[in-house]
Amino acid sequence: MNPTQQTASIIMAAGRGSRMKGYDGNKTLLPLIPEDSPFVGRRSLLINLMASLPEGPKAIIVNHCKDEVMASVEGFGMTFCEQPILNGTGGAIIAAGDFVAAQPCACFVITMGDVPFVEKETYARMVGLLADNDIVILGFCPEDKKQYGVLEIESQCVKKITEWKYWKDYPEEKQRTLTVCNSGIYAVKKESLETYLPVLASRPQIVDKEIDGKMMTIEEFFITDLIEYMVADGRRVGFLVAENETETMGVDDLEALKKAQDIYSRVKQ
Repeated sequence: MNPTQQTASIIMAAGRGSRMKGYDGNKTLLPLIPEDSPFVGRRSLLINLMASLPEGPKAIIVNHCKDEVMASVEGFGMTFCEQPILNGTGGAIIAAGDFVAAQPCACFVITMGDVPFVEKETYARMVGLLADNDIVILGFCPEDKKQYGVLEIESQCVKKITEWKYWKDYPEEKQRTLTVCNSGIYAVKKESLETYLPVLASRPQIVDKEIDGKMMTIEEFFITDLIEYMVADGRRVGFLVAENETETMGVDDLEALKKAQDIYSRVKQ
């Protein structure tokens, strides 16, 4: 395959996973086949995720337990990009800037490392939509939107990703129209990513965050801000709704891990 026809992938695996109580490791290494406990077993979330990514170069963003993450994918030909400070999803992609610049691929997939069930065909459909869009967001339509970010859509284009803390105050009538949630998984043209990463890096958000039990004021960067910048410049932001909500399931806590393990056991029977 011509390298320009391949799709490069970036996997965000740097975070601590603080909601996974009782587990101090990197949650992308948690098993889908448990053995001694839900935290010990085989077939990690990361390995399962990687099996469905498009053909092409792959990078993993590392920080927390980075040595264990790197060892777990030894032999897969991965590039490792260290995020020196855990400063948001945008900070993770900024850390991958050299990897992005070095790739001959025209398209990139960006995914979190704890979303193990996205299908190969879904990634392919997202990349296909880049023919008419600068970036494509994978959405899903749950019965309960909980505290997910939602896509505000006009004429089949995303105009904004709105977080729960804002849309929760919308009138109920408007809330009912916001049916597509953000999975945090994206396909994006290389040209667009290279254009907007410097913009993202120049515009940190100042947030108050608890770190190691202490409230601190820090700079953070968010991938969702890329959408805002692109829309403001008239770039086209598309979306694809996952056919099965399970595809976009993130493994954030012990309950979600047990559910993922149950899903995997049934799929593989």
